[in-house]
Amino acid sequence: MPLAALPPAITIRSAGTLRAVMEWVPAGAALLLSAPGAAGFLGPGAWRALVALAPGYPDALCCGDAAGDALAALRAGCRVLVLEDACPAFAAVAGAAAEVGAVLLPARPAALELDVIDLRRPAGRSRLADWLAGQHDTAPPLR
Repeated sequence: MPLAALPPAITIRSAGTLRAVMEWVPAGAALLLSAPGAAGFLGPGAWRALVALAPGYPDALCCGDAAGDALAALRAGCRVLVLEDACPAFAAVAGAAAEVGAVLLPARPAALELDVIDLRRPAGRSRLADWLAGQHDTAPPLR
């Protein structure tokens, strides 16, 4: 699954954000992207448990520059990972990912920070719809 084939990403920082995505975004229309470095502080098991609540949505776990966290995520069943390409072990982790059919992204894709958007308001829903339709730039969304 190359980066171009991934749907627009939404950063998932909590179960509340995940519930909002499931309420407002059809399954498959968004990539559930963990917070930066979440593999290290949340762990791949907790991430897998969280995204299991949202069947039909692709997901990616961010490992920052920690190759060990990426390898642990592969063992836990994560199949789309982000590992900074400056990581000295990037090539080795990429090889391990390829062996299990996983995708290793060299950088976080641009992602919508849904936690700062009020989806109760038309402007918030419009912002989300624009993001999903690809009508956005790659700069970080409003904070």
